[in-house]
Amino acid sequence: MSFRPSKQPSRRSSRARSKSRTRCSNNSFCSWFLVLCTLLLFIRESRRLGAVRTNFENLQVYRLAENLADEVWCIVGTWESFARDTVGKQLVRAVDSVGANIAEGSGRGAQKDNQRFIRIARGSLNETQHWLRRAFKRKLLSAEQINTLKAILDELAPRLNAYLRSIPHTSIEPLAKNKAQRTKYKTQDA
Repeated sequence: MSFRPSKQPSRRSSRARSKSRTRCSNNSFCSWFLVLCTLLLFIRESRRLGAVRTNFENLQVYRLAENLADEVWCIVGTWESFARDTVGKQLVRAVDSVGANIAEGSGRGAQKDNQRFIRIARGSLNETQHWLRRAFKRKLLSAEQINTLKAILDELAPRLNAYLRSIPHTSIEPLAKNKAQRTKYKTQDA
């Protein structure tokens, strides 16, 4: 049996390998370095300008809804488990929905969508009032707590309506253009 050395692939010199490795790693290093520098510049610039808040966070009606939700959360957290699991959860969901719908509506971009979500927020505010009445009747809320929440509700409801009115309406042509035609349609139906 004869021993023949197998053909091994040609080996490059260690200098050629290190140049190749350096070039490759330098390219990936440069890419990562560029990404990191861009990110750091972005962070520095955003800190210099201050935190940029989205549109809905600047709305006073949203901040009021947030304040109401936080107050309700603190109150419900002190209730016993049965009250918290029945009335409490419903109340917290309803009050959280007010602010969530304001935020979602402003993020939709379309005025019609924003109006729809503000109307949903108004419905959630009415539901919140219902659950607050139930909680008060069941002696889960003190008079002092009701007064605190009522003050926020009394300010929030008109502001929510004012915000809804401030959103420009898209015009939809009525079926009948004048009053005579509208009354004509009403009398024919009757």
